[in-house]
Amino acid sequence: MTAPAAVLWRHGRTAYNSELRLQGQVDIPLDAVGRWQAQTAATALSTACRPTRIISSDLQRARATAQYLAELVDLPVDLDARLRERGFGQWEGLAREEIIDRWPEEHAAWVRGEEPARAGAETRDAVASRVGAALAEHLGTLERGQTLVVVSHGAAITLALTHLLELEPETWRGLAGLDNAHWSELHASASHARPRWRLVRHNIGPMLPGVDWNSGPSSA
Repeated sequence: MTAPAAVLWRHGRTAYNSELRLQGQVDIPLDAVGRWQAQTAATALSTACRPTRIISSDLQRARATAQYLAELVDLPVDLDARLRERGFGQWEGLAREEIIDRWPEEHAAWVRGEEPARAGAETRDAVASRVGAALAEHLGTLERGQTLVVVSHGAAITLALTHLLELEPETWRGLAGLDNAHWSELHASASHARPRWRLVRHNIGPMLPGVDWNSGPSSA
């Protein structure tokens, strides 16, 4: 039998994604393109793997994405609030230009990869620990040949990957972000090997020639 596997799947598009607003933990729904992305990706995922369990962030954009897959594979969706997106404090809901206008020095520091002080924002390390601990707990229940699908958020997933791959979340810049409704795949390492999990694919999604994934089927 094959080793346990995990699929970390980002939610579909929202209006904030479309408007390039910093989303964070604002509980915003999928927009029309996001629903199409989630449904299309769910179909691809259902043929690419056989999930044993589906776990989702409790924010509605993730829950709705997870539900498309759940209906195809006849599984319930379990919720875990620890899988929420990184909290960005006062910057949540704002566009880049608005953040620069109000916090120019802090934004410049953020672009440089630093951790600017801003009320209510989580550090990279805190998010990696929060989401990574949740994933480690759920992944620890898997048996050989089983696959866990986790539906979460862009920053939450990439930071959790640093935790699972035993990298330093504050300094590691080697992972590109995930597109909406795209996923990463991990396999368990051989017994006693470190790190425990190996990243085998990253930012995977349906291949649709002639269609702009970010704009939806109307772009065809």
